Amino acid sequence: MNNRLYPARPILAASVAVFRDGRLLIARRARAPLVGLYSFPGGAVEVGETLREAALRELDEEVGLGAEILGLIDHVEPIVRDGARVRSHYVIAAFAARWTRGDARRGDEIDDVVWIDPELAANWPTTPELPRLAKEAARIVRSAA
Repeated sequence: MNNRLYPARPILAASVAVFRDGRLLIARRARAPLVGLYSFPGGAVEVGETLREAALRELDEEVGLGAEILGLIDHVEPIVRDGARVRSHYVIAAFAARWTRGDARRGDEIDDVVWIDPELAANWPTTPELPRLAKEAARIVRSAA
């Protein structure tokens, strides 16, 4: 994680809002940044990997699920400043997806997973943009049905 502090350029990442039977998976972060907050599974894009490929790889690695991506929700750009310096800067593409396989599990990066009503996302301690993204993801999933 230290190589992601005070980066020379933004770090490209992808995340995925996965739905199963109308419920949204959120996962509690066990590591910095934003430890203890619920977010969508996701992480940094690797060289040679598309955003969609990265989102699905991270979903499998972090919580053991497979999914079918239905569309791009939006991107978010969390920037943390330390005086005049930038402590962290991510550009995260968030996707909406439908569950296809697996049972959500915890691991080194995720210490809790829950399936929630997406309309209640704001009732959980989440990363800043998650409730807005959850509503848009639910709309994408409904329109794909």
